[in-house]
Amino acid sequence: MRAPAALALAVALLGAPATAEPAGPPLSSLTLVGPPTTMFRAPRDACDGVDLPDAPLRAFRDAGGSVVAFGLHHRNRALRGPDLDRLKIDCAVVLESGHKADPALYDDRSWITATWTEDGRAVAALVHHEYHADAHPGRCREQTMMACWYNTVTLVASADGGRSFRRPELPAVVAGAPFTQDVGQTRHRGFFNPSNIIGDGRWRYALVATTGWDRPGSDQPAGVCLFRSDDPADPRRWRAWTGGGFTAAFPDPYRGRAKLADTCRPVGPFPGPVGAVVRQRGSGAYVAVFMAAAGGAFPQSGFYWTSSRDLVTWDRPRLLLAGTTLYDDPCGTKGEIIAYPSLIDPAASGRNFDDVGERALLTYATIRTEGCTVTAERDLVRRPVAIKVWP
Repeated sequence: MRAPAALALAVALLGAPATAEPAGPPLSSLTLVGPPTTMFRAPRDACDGVDLPDAPLRAFRDAGGSVVAFGLHHRNRALRGPDLDRLKIDCAVVLESGHKADPALYDDRSWITATWTEDGRAVAALVHHEYHADAHPGRCREQTMMACWYNTVTLVASADGGRSFRRPELPAVVAGAPFTQDVGQTRHRGFFNPSNIIGDGRWRYALVATTGWDRPGSDQPAGVCLFRSDDPADPRRWRAWTGGGFTAAFPDPYRGRAKLADTCRPVGPFPGPVGAVVRQRGSGAYVAVFMAAAGGAFPQSGFYWTSSRDLVTWDRPRLLLAGTTLYDDPCGTKGEIIAYPSLIDPAASGRNFDDVGERALLTYATIRTEGCTVTAERDLVRRPVAIKVWP
C-alpha cells in the first residue's frame, strides 16, 4: 500500500471495464458540511515508526459497546474508544506481519482491511496480503518492486473482540490469482484492497480489486469484483459475481488448481479499489467512495462517490473532495496528498458501521510530501458529510 504502488495500481485499472451507467439524474447527493478534524497523527500518536494511516478506516462495536477500528500499517494495531470521537491507539499488536520468504504461507505483509462481527466477540477479518518477491533472494527474476508484487486476500479470525487475530494452520485464502507468485512476473498481480464488508439479509458483500490476468480460456479483466458470502468467517464461502450469479471461486493456487480458472465480471465505474461502501437507511441505496486521478470520467483528482440499488449497476461518479491523491505524481502535490477515503456514521444501526443515515463522516488520510517524496507524516482526519438519496 505504498505510494508508488498506488500509482501503478491506478494505471493498471484505468482501462478496466465497468457496468453501464444508468441514464438520468444522480441517485444520491453527498455534500461536505464541515471542516476536517484530526483523529490520529503520526508520528505524534504512534507506538512505533510503523503506525501510520495506510488503509481506509474500518470499525465495529465490540461486545461491551466500545468501538474498535483498523486502518493503520502492516504491524496491525487497533484504535479503541467508547465511540468514534474518542479513539486512541492500543499499542498491543493484534496481527503481525512475518515477512516470510515462502509465498505459500501468505505471511509477508498483511493489513486488516475489513472486519465483520455478529456479537462483538467473534470477528472475521479480510486481509490485504502483499508478497514482495524482490525482498526475498531468489524469488523474483526482475529487479523492481512492482514487477515482483503478488497480492492475495486472506482471512484471519479473532475470538476476543479484536484483541488478537489468529492465522489458521493452513492459510485461509478468500481470493487468490489462479497461479503462483513466480508466474507472470513483470507486473503487479492478484486481488487486493477489499472494501469494508456490508450486510444485506443473510448475505455479506465486499468489493475487491484485481489487476486481472490472461490465461488460455480464462481471461480476467482488471477491475473491481463483487464478492458475496453467507458466512464471512469461512474463506470457502466467498464467491464473486460473474454476470449471471455469485459462482466464481478463487482458491489457494498453492493447494490445488482448478482445470479452468473462474473469472468475475467487474462492476462499477471504479478506476481502482473502493474505499468504502455503505447502505443508506430508509432508502436502501448503496453509496461507495473511492479516489481517482484526473482523466477520462474524472475531471479532477480527488475523492468521488457513486450510488447503486443492487451493488452491480452504479451511476456516474461525482466529485466529493478535490485534491492530489496517491494516484498522482507526487512531484506536483504542493506538499500534501489525500488517500484512503471511507464513510462511517457514528449513529449506525449495525454493529459493523455498514449503514448510514442523512449524515456520516468522511474519513481519510492526509499525507505530507517533500519534493517528490511521499513521507510518513500522515494524519487520519474526518469531515462531516450530508447524504441525500432520491426515491
